[in-house]
Amino acid sequence: MLWPLFALGSAFFAGVTAILAKIGIKGVNSTLATAIRTIVVLLFSWLMVFIAGSQSEIATISGVTLLFLVLSGLSTGASWLCYFRALQLGDVNKVAAVDKSSTVLTILLAFILLGEPVSAAQVIGILGIGIGTFLMISKGEPNQKAADSRKWMLFALLSAVFASLTSIFGKIGIESIESNLGTAIRTVIVLIMAWLMVFITGEQKSIRSIGKKSWLFLILSGITTGLSWLCYYRALQDGPASVVVPIDKLSILVTVVFSYVILKERLSRKAVLGLLLIVAGTAAMLL
Repeated sequence: MLWPLFALGSAFFAGVTAILAKIGIKGVNSTLATAIRTIVVLLFSWLMVFIAGSQSEIATISGVTLLFLVLSGLSTGASWLCYFRALQLGDVNKVAAVDKSSTVLTILLAFILLGEPVSAAQVIGILGIGIGTFLMISKGEPNQKAADSRKWMLFALLSAVFASLTSIFGKIGIESIESNLGTAIRTVIVLIMAWLMVFITGEQKSIRSIGKKSWLFLILSGITTGLSWLCYYRALQDGPASVVVPIDKLSILVTVVFSYVILKERLSRKAVLGLLLIVAGTAAMLL
């Protein structure tokens, strides 16, 4: 069983993505940044399709499978747009903590829609993640206006909701096709959605003003996103969503370490306790 390794790979690349994206979107509209990154992910995902030789399966995709892949792509696009807007407004540590709380909703949806059982350990894990997330974000932000604080929180919460829907729709959508192909099809939907939002808001005019540093980090974050997706949906194809998702959410550890080293973001004692509770809650779900 290789799916646990793929799930861990997804967590690592997702954690790195948050840092690269935080640097890349500095001074760049978050919607435009999302659209640019998606181009990189699209190229990467289709490259993997042709390497795996799964492009021949396109003609055999059923209507139901395509429907759930489209729904997964739409929810992914919505999650990304909210997530990178939240990153632009708030600290990466706090945004990541709220975003990772999508684990709780994913487990509930997996129980309701997929019939995956919820164990006592998972209930304990849900409580740990919930309390830990609260502790990580409850400290006041003296350098940030209250309105801005509410904005990043709202976008982070919406990102978590859409991310949980992505996991459920994606699980259903890739059951009968090769995971790389499923990822690539979903990415097409995300790309269309992201660029549609760019043109609706008129942000395409800002492309020329993007600096070289932002271009570099947006491209790198697109590559790590592609790697994370490929690992994630490969793991989802073989493993239960209620286990794969918690492993993937351990990416918060990678995010916290890199944000400390690269972005110099510090955690308070309360936030550290919250992080430990999130990790402990995630570990409990894996029992």
